[in-house]
Amino acid sequence: MKSFIDDFAGAIHDILYYVAYFIAGLIIVGVPLYLIALLFKWISTTL
Repeated sequence: MKSFIDDFAGAIHDILYYVAYFIAGLIIVGVPLYLIALLFKWISTTL
């Protein structure tokens, strides 16, 4: 039973590890792209 719980905890740890990297990647890529889109929108409305 202990090995099952240990394996299950390891699987949960691996899943959370990849989810955290995915969210960090979305933030690193998404935020600058969103800011660039806002910049272009601002430029197009002011000109």
